[in-house]
Amino acid sequence: MTRTVQCRKYHKELPGLDKPPYPGAKGEDIFNNVSKKAWEEWQKHQTMLINERRLNMMNAEDRKFLQAEMDKFLSGEEYAQAEGYVPPSA
Repeated sequence: MTRTVQCRKYHKELPGLDKPPYPGAKGEDIFNNVSKKAWEEWQKHQTMLINERRLNMMNAEDRKFLQAEMDKFLSGEEYAQAEGYVPPSA
């Protein structure tokens, strides 16, 4: 049976992650409160932000920016987009 969580982003019960994506308290929080769907969407958005904004993961400021955007994204708040990005129409 698939493990479900009350997803913080979508405000409904959805399948959860198989394991925490980070070590420690942050990973446990994501594991317990973020759906697999929301996490996979974040992974795609994160890649786009890193590429389009040319973020360097060796740079502490870039990592801090990405962490803050992840928190916003997973909480359903407004988050940074890549410049000029237009989401596909539904």
